[in-house]
Amino acid sequence: MRIANRFAIAVHIISLLETDENGEATSEWMAGSIGTNPVIVRRISGMLRRAGLLRTRQGVAGAEIERPLSEITLLDVYRAVNEEGELFSVHPRPNPLCEVGANIQDTLEEVFGEAQEAMENRLKGTTMLDVVQDLRVRAREKESAGV
Repeated sequence: MRIANRFAIAVHIISLLETDENGEATSEWMAGSIGTNPVIVRRISGMLRRAGLLRTRQGVAGAEIERPLSEITLLDVYRAVNEEGELFSVHPRPNPLCEVGANIQDTLEEVFGEAQEAMENRLKGTTMLDVVQDLRVRAREKESAGV
């Protein structure tokens, strides 16, 4: 699964856990909201648990958010589900006898490194509380518009 998908699903899971009024957020229920398979929800929830963002109990449905949302940044969530490490990577064996192949890694690594840093800085500046508050505002706006 692509990192962008895992990341968005992880944010969705944490948001659902925060907004679940019944406290019974099963992987099946969350999968229905996300539009995916419950197995994927469980796999990503496990990643979030290992990163210290969620608490789960074996044999008990649902999960709990481990820290206040104001203390969880999108960068924390991104790092929890990013198994690849870097967002961008350069193919490993370009032809060193080719003018492009001999230089492509150095050229792209600089650009990719700057892009990675910019993305991480943006994610670091947004908390899960910001996300959930925005979701609630949007839901109220749609409700008042009759959507």
